[in-house]
Amino acid sequence: MSKLVSLDRAIKLVKEGDWITISGISFHRSPMGFIFALVNSDVRNLGFVDREPGLGLEILLKHNVVKKIRAAMATLEWLGIPSNFRKKVESGEVEFLEDSCGAFIAGIRAGAFGIPFMPVKGVLGSDLVKLHEKVGSWRVAKDPFSGEEVLLVKAITPDVAIIHVHKADEEGNAEIIGPLFEDEFKAKASKTVIITAEEIVPRSYFYGKRPTINADYVTAVVELPRGAEPTSMFGVYDVDWGKVLELIQPI
Repeated sequence: MSKLVSLDRAIKLVKEGDWITISGISFHRSPMGFIFALVNSDVRNLGFVDREPGLGLEILLKHNVVKKIRAAMATLEWLGIPSNFRKKVESGEVEFLEDSCGAFIAGIRAGAFGIPFMPVKGVLGSDLVKLHEKVGSWRVAKDPFSGEEVLLVKAITPDVAIIHVHKADEEGNAEIIGPLFEDEFKAKASKTVIITAEEIVPRSYFYGKRPTINADYVTAVVELPRGAEPTSMFGVYDVDWGKVLELIQPI
């Protein structure tokens, strides 16, 4: 069954108040074409969960699309802390729950595996534990085997994942070339998965080849060449730094 839809139709899959996650990190393989369309839609008051977002989150904040954030870090790399992120978190305009990279990965893996939580140990002793226990996303428990304390990270299950890929067929099988980051887990953990693709390929492309993301997890596919610009797309194009500098200027 073809899941190929227009960008406008895919945008309608994102609802007011949804928690979203996006592909890539910082300046690399973010679904910017979708993000620009989301900015131009009426959808607002979104939650945003990710490990290391950058330009994508900053653009959503600049245009008041996101009201809640859970992330381990937000970075524009050598350009520093994203200014809208910093301003809106410090002023309380958006709610921010700081995560750790390891705990986020544990939570998104739990969501992908369909289990309620994933244990981790390295975060014990951090003040982040108190913050997360307060909102119910982490819990300290006893290891039933050793009796030692262990941290349980509740499964992260975003409402919508938007993932930009190199190739996809109409059924939703998708291929990412180069670093995957947590995108395979995000697709499996999320309730709705929107794939934007540099290229739509025939179904036969995946014969005898394991897709990075299986069609079973995908809700919609959008053909969107250069859909990560101005972030990079491994093996296809690099970051457009001039465009990045233009985009992060104040409105």
